Amino acid sequence: MALWKDQTSPAPVPSPASPTAAPSPVREAERAAPVAVAAEARRVERAPAKESVIAADLAIEGKIEGSGHVRIAGRFKGDVHVDGNLTVEHGAHLTGQVYAKTVIIAGELHGNINGAARVELLESGVLAGDVKAGTLTVAAGSRMRGHAEFGWEEKNVKSLAAG
Repeated sequence: MALWKDQTSPAPVPSPASPTAAPSPVREAERAAPVAVAAEARRVERAPAKESVIAADLAIEGKIEGSGHVRIAGRFKGDVHVDGNLTVEHGAHLTGQVYAKTVIIAGELHGNINGAARVELLESGVLAGDVKAGTLTVAAGSRMRGHAEFGWEEKNVKSLAAG
């Protein structure tokens, strides 16, 4: 896969019969450069998910959807649906429904958390809403008002309902 169109013609290759024609270090570097650039491009494509940040001095209303991680340090009103992690920083406010793999709350979240693998309510965290998660960790000093379901898998819930 070419990343650019080479505008220059290739350098003449010295014949192996010529004893005085030693490969130039500059020419060798020029020939190796496209390989290095292509390897770097592949490395960038496989980079881990990036983190988007809503800074402390911002207030945004809308919807967040994506596959990366989100860190909220300001105010956000709307639903958050990410395949990555959501972090609500100390002093931040989030009002809306949350769907994320991991949710860490150090600020305030007013809304429900659905289907998270892990939820951490830190010491300064406030949660006003229901939680459905695989694991829930609640630190001393945090506050929560709502219903919590954790540690249940769908197959366990179905077997209890049938029995």
